[in-house]
Amino acid sequence: MSADPLLRLDAVTLSYPNGTRALAGVDLTVAAGEFLSLLGPSGCGKSTVLRLVAGLLSPTSGQVEWTRPAARGDIGFVFQEPTLMPWATIRANVRLPLDLAGVGRAEGDSRALAELEKVGLSDFADAYPRELSGGMKMRAALARALVTRPGLLLLDEPFAALDEITRLKLNDDLLALWRHGGFTVLFVTHSVFESVYLSSRIAVMGPRPGRIVGEMMVDLPPERDLATRTGTLYGAQCRAVSALLETAMAPASNTGRGAG
Repeated sequence: MSADPLLRLDAVTLSYPNGTRALAGVDLTVAAGEFLSLLGPSGCGKSTVLRLVAGLLSPTSGQVEWTRPAARGDIGFVFQEPTLMPWATIRANVRLPLDLAGVGRAEGDSRALAELEKVGLSDFADAYPRELSGGMKMRAALARALVTRPGLLLLDEPFAALDEITRLKLNDDLLALWRHGGFTVLFVTHSVFESVYLSSRIAVMGPRPGRIVGEMMVDLPPERDLATRTGTLYGAQCRAVSALLETAMAPASNTGRGAG
């Protein structure tokens, strides 16, 4: 992980036209190459932060500042649902961002197949989404997000709807892709266990209006597996993050701006 910041959210607030305050004074720095998880209760604004970073929303006040301006458009996004086109093959679904960017069909197919191989779906390139399991669809969505070789990957609770066995396997696969891909990850989750297992750093958000109320570096080895999940260090890290989350949920956490 680089110590260089990729982007900063500086005192970002967001209010909707109906008066609902989604975010209140969010301060957050994302370092190049890190795996940063946003952890917090449902409705606290985690997904809103992702959409602000992606440029899908604009802050009511405050700024989203990119220290590398060229990186602003260098983003892959994986949503909670795979959102695959049901009428297109998996290869065509993964190739779609390249088609939209004007990349030739031959190169697009080659790059799509390379990404499908990385996520273990090379044998299903000509299958249709209806023929894949939920976990396989999410793998295809990951491949589609990475086919443009983005510098920043945004993931909005991508594994929340999956069974536990599939979720754990995809956690391992995502870590492997990150370690070998050299990109930065901003990952939204409401699972303490998932955030600790995946992340190099965790930012905890309080209830709406959302703000960062605490951060913690994850003190685990880069290579993680079943032994990590059953180790005492992992358990201690989970307890520490749970304590941060409990503080975030306390009524007093809504009265101030919070750390961040």
